[in-house]
Amino acid sequence: MKATKLISILGKKFPKSVAIKNHDFHGLMLGKPKGKDFQRILLCLDLDYLIYDEILSFKPDLIITHHPFIYGKKSYVLKNDPIKKDLYDKLNNLNICVYSYHTSFDECKDGMNDVLSNKLELVNIKPLESCPMARGGMLKYEMSFEEFNKYCLEKLNIPYSLSFNYGKKTIKTVAIVGGGGWSMFKNAKDEGYDVFISGDMPHHGQRDVILEKYNYINIAHEVENVFMEQMKKILNQIDDTLDIKIVIHEKVPELFTLKKMNLFF
Repeated sequence: MKATKLISILGKKFPKSVAIKNHDFHGLMLGKPKGKDFQRILLCLDLDYLIYDEILSFKPDLIITHHPFIYGKKSYVLKNDPIKKDLYDKLNNLNICVYSYHTSFDECKDGMNDVLSNKLELVNIKPLESCPMARGGMLKYEMSFEEFNKYCLEKLNIPYSLSFNYGKKTIKTVAIVGGGGWSMFKNAKDEGYDVFISGDMPHHGQRDVILEKYNYINIAHEVENVFMEQMKKILNQIDDTLDIKIVIHEKVPELFTLKKMNLFF
């Protein structure tokens, strides 16, 4: 498929104008797509040396990532990150283009937070009025917080969460943002949702949740691995002849506990 046509379609579906301004880096990270054809596409959450052998083996024309390959001003990043500079140069020599779709993918229709909401089987899914990146919806039936926490882990296919049950004891309405959207919990609370799900919450955020007497479920950032399957689905809808390879090389960190080590009973 003509590179310019594919990038134009993706650009309309996940426009740069939607990405968080001044805090995100979107679109072309490496390469010159003009005049090229894209047939072999590799999808990953983050592009780093852990998948370099996969790149050499698959020989993609295009790599699409969720998290920006170059996060910041390119000249600054490449000057101050020698490992990234080395990978950048090697990919450039291989004539590979790299595109990243980050917060635009998170916010737009059929993107990250629609996918996660559907995995939770929420109904009446819609963007939050005060925070359109987040999605809110209703469970098919009310659950206790403990039941919902277990349900959340099963539906999102993650092994554990860090949970804060300081609000309602039963859950019916749910709001969610994948990745590190923890600070949006106040938007969810103000709009009447019983619980908010996101990740990367720092200590001061935990204190805010407790003081706000709210429910929060902190999940691993790696839940965003759903990006690859969703992007593959979208690409196949655009052109079902594309040869697409998904690489999942990021695992949820292992939860280390005394009980697990048989030191606590």
